[in-house]
Amino acid sequence: MFLRNDQPMPITSTGKAEDPAQVSMRLEEDALGPRLIPDFVAYGIQTARAAENFSISGRTIADVEGFVPALLTIKLAAARANRKADDLDARLAHAIEVAAIEQLRGIRREDYPVDIYHGGGGTAANMNVNEVLANRASEILSGRKGADPVHPNTHVNMSQSTNDVIPAAMRIAIGAELAKLKDAISHLVEALVDKERELVEIVKLARTCLQDALPITFGQQFSGYRAAFERQSHELEAVETGCLGLPLGATAVGSGLGTSAEYRRLVYGELQELTGKSYHPEENLFDALQNADHWIRVSACLKAIAVTISKLSADLRFMSSGPRAGFGEISLPAVQPGSSIMPGKVNPVMPEMMMQVAFRVLGNDATVTRAAEGELDLNVWESIILEAISESIRLLRRGIPLFVDRCLSGVQANVDRGRADASGSLALSTALAAIYGYPAASEVVKHAALHGIAVGQAAVECGLMSRGESDRLFADVSVFADPDRSERLIAGFRNAISNLSLQQTSTDAGP
Repeated sequence: MFLRNDQPMPITSTGKAEDPAQVSMRLEEDALGPRLIPDFVAYGIQTARAAENFSISGRTIADVEGFVPALLTIKLAAARANRKADDLDARLAHAIEVAAIEQLRGIRREDYPVDIYHGGGGTAANMNVNEVLANRASEILSGRKGADPVHPNTHVNMSQSTNDVIPAAMRIAIGAELAKLKDAISHLVEALVDKERELVEIVKLARTCLQDALPITFGQQFSGYRAAFERQSHELEAVETGCLGLPLGATAVGSGLGTSAEYRRLVYGELQELTGKSYHPEENLFDALQNADHWIRVSACLKAIAVTISKLSADLRFMSSGPRAGFGEISLPAVQPGSSIMPGKVNPVMPEMMMQVAFRVLGNDATVTRAAEGELDLNVWESIILEAISESIRLLRRGIPLFVDRCLSGVQANVDRGRADASGSLALSTALAAIYGYPAASEVVKHAALHGIAVGQAAVECGLMSRGESDRLFADVSVFADPDRSERLIAGFRNAISNLSLQQTSTDAGP
């Protein structure tokens, strides 16, 4: 029996619990035998079994963005293709089409109770959709569910197998989600472009190995972030395009048994008409069922985005640290109080949120990598691949706009602090090394470090250059962030030294 004594009372479509004794039931049967199913339930016997077997995560196939709509779209396209191929009675096909369109207009979560963590290579998910459509189509034709004019396997699943439908639906769903993520990345890139332009002339100290390095501008630093995300946007576009190749027509193992060449030709045309996208069959359908390396590439792309945005977020935390005892180079928008005990403390909560998103994406990538191994003629771990990749995309595409609007766009540079740090860097001795040689510059650095003075002052005290020369070389440290300006400045000093050496040689030679 579907309703056991230890099960909760069935819930009606209105959400109200009812006494099992008063619930109208219908009898359904599958290969394991008959069961009573409440009449108000849209699905059927196989879905009922799956709901019992896999109640684990609290997330069902309806919670995965776009997945059930993708399955419904495939069923709609298949019904039309089978009708045009004269394999499916037009009356039955029309009822399935109407049912699918109804579902696509308003999907109810309670109609799709199969947990995303389920075994069988997605059979439960496929049958959940098949049963919902078959019951509704039967209701359209006969006035009641389970009347069986439309059978979930014989008619709704005609010319299909779970093994080609599930991976096809995954690609349709994930492809659409990747397009949304690409929009979020575009929003991020635009914000970085704006920040790059805004801070193009504001100098700061670069740091390598967390130690003082040479001067750069904030604009240059943000240009590095911008370029990385532009590149990743192109990579997203490539893996999104890869989602257009589908294994439909492979049926169970890639041989296409149970379908026809006419169906295979027609179903892709129907999908293209329904979606406006250029879906096409995979080149090798055996490969399409056996191997999941496509999902490794998708996950790797998401991982690259996550690592890069985590690095950006960590950099913002470092640069905004303090404000009095840290880097203090920038300030971030204050979006909420930062302490329950310290008044006035404000934390970098938005970068910290994004870093946690990145950690989760990295974990999901490990899951996808392991699950993509599969075995023999079918990868049966697609449910967890779908959940992991879908979650990564969902977290990134929801987190990035918040991060941009509530943090990145409001970053402000501390101009005075940036210039002071850049002017005091011992790494400015690089200019001395380019003019006077590395050994001479090293002596100056040692003197500056020992006495706690600037490199320019140390150069004067070491007798390497005059006060005027030191002021001319180090007066505007922003010059060292511009390769053309720094090249001209250093060349001028070298030429002066060379001319002085020639004059000295001429004087020593005498008349």
